[in-house]
Amino acid sequence: MPRPEPPRTSPTGLPGYAATGRIDDLRATEYRHLDTDGQVYLDYAGAGVAAQTQVREHHDRLLAGLYGNPHSESPTSAAAGSLVDSARRAVLDFFHADPAEYAVVFTPNASGACRLVGEAYRFGRAAPLVLTWDNHNSVNGIREYARAAGASVRYVPLSGPELRVAESDLTTMLDAGRRGLAGRWGRVGGRGLFAYPAQSNFSGVQHPLGWVELAHQHGYDVLLDAAAFAPTNRLDLGVVRPEFVCLSWYKLFGYPTGVGALLARRDALARLRRPWFAGGTIRAVSVQGDWHRSMDDESAFEDGTLNFLSIPDVEFGLRWLDSIGVDLVHSRVSLLTEWLLERLVTLRHDTGGPLVQVYGPTTGAARGATVTFNLRQPDGTLVDERLVAREAAAAGFSLRTGCFCNPGAGEGAFGIGRESLRRRLLARVDTIDDYLAALRLPTGGAVRVSFGLASTATDAERFVAFVQSTYLNRDVGVDAALPPRLRC
Repeated sequence: MPRPEPPRTSPTGLPGYAATGRIDDLRATEYRHLDTDGQVYLDYAGAGVAAQTQVREHHDRLLAGLYGNPHSESPTSAAAGSLVDSARRAVLDFFHADPAEYAVVFTPNASGACRLVGEAYRFGRAAPLVLTWDNHNSVNGIREYARAAGASVRYVPLSGPELRVAESDLTTMLDAGRRGLAGRWGRVGGRGLFAYPAQSNFSGVQHPLGWVELAHQHGYDVLLDAAAFAPTNRLDLGVVRPEFVCLSWYKLFGYPTGVGALLARRDALARLRRPWFAGGTIRAVSVQGDWHRSMDDESAFEDGTLNFLSIPDVEFGLRWLDSIGVDLVHSRVSLLTEWLLERLVTLRHDTGGPLVQVYGPTTGAARGATVTFNLRQPDGTLVDERLVAREAAAAGFSLRTGCFCNPGAGEGAFGIGRESLRRRLLARVDTIDDYLAALRLPTGGAVRVSFGLASTATDAERFVAFVQSTYLNRDVGVDAALPPRLRC
């Protein structure tokens, strides 16, 4: 029987890696600042990185023209408005979205896009909310609006070590959310909302885009969180047609920050009812008459003055990413992720125990370029993720530790059950450390590394070398001097 091949010592030896060589060229030119002082950037799930060309474009545009508040008829207002309109068209083109079907609402970030949907969706007894455990807190927070409106809120659990959602469980929850309101869900007058991530920001799991149509068949609108998915994967809204998509542009290409978007089907946008109004969102308003009339298009959801000096950078960033090729980026990060997983899971202490415990898929199948794990000591106990954060930072690595604003995936990864949560009366705890103590958990989170547009084989190799040299066969014990955890 043939022996299994040992892990390749470098990702550059993987078939197909050489075909992604353009990214190495860009790293040496447009992204050379990533190598300042020997640092290694491994937090693309937290934020992308900007190319030098993007920064120069912003600088040159501001010095070459004059732009004013778009809510006016002046030449500077018209100049700004024209660039904003052009950016809207560029967003729709990038995602292959029909302008007659989809609108672009600019927001501060993906969280702002989720809030717009949550506060304006017409939840009620006939319009429930269904979520997966695997959701960012910006999506989880929508449940507060649903409950305030008397809607039922149901979560679809994660199952198995890969932290995926079984489609049968999803179907059950979609049906349960509608059943009993009028005999069968097909005769219920309202619609519900199903919200889930195309890619987990915790485990990297990619949940099927086919769930959009599945939810439609069960009478639900869909909010698709594409913040972690879109930077390294194609999203074609001509094929997959959710009612709402939330995005943060800095996660796709690093710059600008402070600008996100809600991509919304126009028919779904028309069904939303905002609980308030602001500057820029209304056609007319009276103080003494106590009435207002909202704008008829997407501007009814863009509160106040848009970030008109930065929104044009979105169009340039999309052109920049398109010129590199999302498919090329996808190929590069997939190769790096597969290699990293292969290396990590083979590291073992002299005791025979594994050094690394991966949460989520340990292969490249149906997953993105985010790898989350904990390290184990030779006796099997976990290394506190705060110690890893401190030592990684000292060695020049930028990564993330904690539960990454995704408590449901964290609870699934750490095996926290509902009965345990109830039994420990967790409503009475104030801090994440209180929470961990109540559940008697040995750690409060995990370590997350993620690859992106400018990642290279050297980044992955240096990280594996750091993990191996720092923690293999090392008993770190318990460090009482570690700082308290600030958030979940």
